[in-house]
Amino acid sequence: MVARMNPSLVVRAPNWVGDLVMATPMLLRLAESEQFRDVRVLVRAHLAPILKDSPLFSRVVTLRSDAEELARYRELRPDAALLFSSSLGAAWRAFRARVPVRAGAALSGRGWLLTHAWRPPTEDGRRVPIPTAHLLRDVTGLVGVSVPDLHPRLWVRDELVQAERARLAQLGLPPGSGYVLCCPGAAWGSAKLWPPERFAAALDALWEQRGLRGVVSGGPGEEPLIEAVVKCARSAPLSLADQPRDLETLKVLVQDARLLLVGDSGPRWYAAAFDVPCVSVMGPNSPELTASSLEHARIVRRSDLACSPCLRRTCPLGHHACLRGLGVEPVLEAAGELLSCGKPC
Repeated sequence: MVARMNPSLVVRAPNWVGDLVMATPMLLRLAESEQFRDVRVLVRAHLAPILKDSPLFSRVVTLRSDAEELARYRELRPDAALLFSSSLGAAWRAFRARVPVRAGAALSGRGWLLTHAWRPPTEDGRRVPIPTAHLLRDVTGLVGVSVPDLHPRLWVRDELVQAERARLAQLGLPPGSGYVLCCPGAAWGSAKLWPPERFAAALDALWEQRGLRGVVSGGPGEEPLIEAVVKCARSAPLSLADQPRDLETLKVLVQDARLLLVGDSGPRWYAAAFDVPCVSVMGPNSPELTASSLEHARIVRRSDLACSPCLRRTCPLGHHACLRGLGVEPVLEAAGELLSCGKPC
């Protein structure tokens, strides 16, 4: 790929929680490769805790702005940039920094900025949806590195595990108690939100049928949504709305859960990394885009709508039928199947 022997490589990490978790197998293979003398990973600062405690963390360079990203390229002076972010801006900044080799997916109209481009398959002139993990694997192949196993991985230190368990105990969840972690939010947009009362009804049923208490959490700014779920529930799920919450402590919450009940959002990939059963309620997204690491997961969605998937942040028709029309029963059926299996099924 690069004429220079043992070139240096910078990997521009994805900008979304789930995509970064899905990228971990690729990042590990790149870091272990003898092809490069140095590998650095540029990560948005708020996402860096995802890689904390991993063998990758010493390679992480955090970014707080586009200007800082350009400055880091100029400071590191890599021989090659591998772009896991598919944005036009990510390619433009690598181009402006005059990185000799710029490899990535030819998406967002940025193919002309790349020296090595992976082009997605098309059919009748339209892009064929493929799983994001497969896209990242194929993009990694542009720099001559193969990735045989796409199972995502996360790491968490014992001290943090014990501290989080102690905090939950203080909030009323005894150590060793089985619980359902519910993350009802979706940073991508309102079109991905299942109604709070449906999440609440599912938590009530899982408490009545399985004796699993609900624990409701979410990201910054999702406190009203967390409280709405808790208020609608009869089973007194534990609210973490007024507790410190971040992407690092989320690892412990997911790792210890008996089940993750979530929308189509990043925590789903935490569950995949820790082999935790997960029910994901999907609305406007295309299921093919996330069709990987499904051994412990069930995707619940409506497949009878002509308007779905629309891939829009807000419902263009205003009815949100893909989620408002999705009842609790199929979610409970999927949860029951996973909880009864105990192993991949």
